[in-house]
Amino acid sequence: MRVRCVRVRISGRVQGVFFRASCARRADELGLSGWVRNRSDGDLEAVFEGPEHAVEDILTWCREGPPHAHVDRVDVRAEPPLVETGFRIEP
Repeated sequence: MRVRCVRVRISGRVQGVFFRASCARRADELGLSGWVRNRSDGDLEAVFEGPEHAVEDILTWCREGPPHAHVDRVDVRAEPPLVETGFRIEP
């Protein structure tokens, strides 16, 4: 199994629409490790680590987000593996 780790910045109407909670739930369903947090500039930032197919699935989900979100842009950057377990919402 090939493990992939990415850092993602999501822009648009992504705060105050349950994006972090929905993202964490989806990441848990996919068995991913990492975290998601609000940025002070109104964007979201997340790190996803896990099987390549699961990372691709969460990236596809991030381009849509939960029902009340409006995603304008998703920037993805490869990262070294975190070697963490579980997915969390950071303050």
